[in-house]
Amino acid sequence: MKKSVLSSIYAALSFFTIAGHVQAQSKISDDAVKIGVLTDMSGQFSHESGEGAVTAVKMAVQDFGGKVLGKPIEVIVADHQNKPDVAATRTREWFDTRGVDLVTNLINSAVALSVVNVAKEKNRIAIINGSGSSRLTGEACTPNSIHYTYDTYALATGTAKALIGQKFDSWYFLTADYAFGHSLEADAMQVVKASGGTVVGAIRYPVDASDHSSFLLQAQASKAKVVALAGSGKGFVNAMKAASEFGLTGKQKIAGLLVWDTDIHALGLKQAQGLVLTTAFYWDRNEATRAWAKRFYDKMKRMPHMGDAGDYSSTMHYLKAVQAAGTDDASAVMAKMREMPINDFFATNGHIRADGRMVHDMYVYQVKAPGESKYPWDYLSLLKTIPANEAFRPLAESKCPLIGK
Repeated sequence: MKKSVLSSIYAALSFFTIAGHVQAQSKISDDAVKIGVLTDMSGQFSHESGEGAVTAVKMAVQDFGGKVLGKPIEVIVADHQNKPDVAATRTREWFDTRGVDLVTNLINSAVALSVVNVAKEKNRIAIINGSGSSRLTGEACTPNSIHYTYDTYALATGTAKALIGQKFDSWYFLTADYAFGHSLEADAMQVVKASGGTVVGAIRYPVDASDHSSFLLQAQASKAKVVALAGSGKGFVNAMKAASEFGLTGKQKIAGLLVWDTDIHALGLKQAQGLVLTTAFYWDRNEATRAWAKRFYDKMKRMPHMGDAGDYSSTMHYLKAVQAAGTDDASAVMAKMREMPINDFFATNGHIRADGRMVHDMYVYQVKAPGESKYPWDYLSLLKTIPANEAFRPLAESKCPLIGK
């Protein structure tokens, strides 16, 4: 009789153990964790995102083991065509019909600003690595979005302060006419003025402009010590080439307010030499960055830039948070992502603030002259490390509605 009772107790315990295990497994929706890489696969920002972003995310998934909480991790890819309406529609479709849990990369600030609202509405997660507008952690912040790699405030603070410290104190802005360019211009102007410099003028060019000659002639006529290029992608590269042809690089300092390693590679050191820039990551900074960069190079045949590194690091952080939360529920995962520090080749003691800003060190570099480069992709010399607590806009100045004043 006693043996029969014990057998019944053991059977019941086994049942509840198995049931608990099944219940824990069921916390992953649709039996898979799905990551959507929404990026520019073929347009003017494809060299700064595109296949590189997809590769970095897939590397993180592979390094994590391809599964989380016993369920497979799937990566879905789409081209947003640099159109905010296309991006919002695709994101909504992913959330509603494909069971996507996380949308990432999101290069092009207008695209990112449209997608974060959909993520908030659907209670899913958006991580921005490609776009820079500081509005994403300002008035446009959401409880479901993270701005991970860089932003216009950090870029402007690093580059503007470095140049004004070298007595380049009068500025003229050549700005791409879209959300990112406007944000970068505004943040940089604020830093220039606060640091004792002057802004003598500004002009905006269409984001898809191929001929910058008329804009550069006005910049040249301004006599400003610095011509600041507040743009990105092919537009920045074309503007730099034109500035060299017009002779501006010998008479005025050209400041690239967002410069990717791929931009320098496209320009060549002869045209890019002397550029001062701010970045979140350089592949040749230390042994850890070099080790990861080599693996990325083996797949892409180019060295990674900060967007690639951010895509990898943020995907890994997301998957660790899902593991720690025991679910892919967005609210639970966001809480874990804010709670857990980030320590990898990209960031040391990084953390995610209440406004969604991932805070980490930033770096000011100068592009080497051709004779200073010793091997392929040896492009940058470190001028300054900006500590995390100085690199990004203080919470006290934030316009994010999530921040209590």
